[in-house]
Amino acid sequence: MQTLSSAPDPAVSIAVTILALLLALTGFGLWTAFGPKAAKLTDPWDDHDD
Repeated sequence: MQTLSSAPDPAVSIAVTILALLLALTGFGLWTAFGPKAAKLTDPWDDHDD
């Protein structure tokens, strides 16, 4: 059993890093899509009515 003072397995560190990166990117995408700045976004399909 590992204690808190022992070094973690490198695979666990990589997995946690990738998970944190994915969560950060997902959060940023949701914030961009639905956050306060979303009112400034325009729909390019509505801009070009054929």
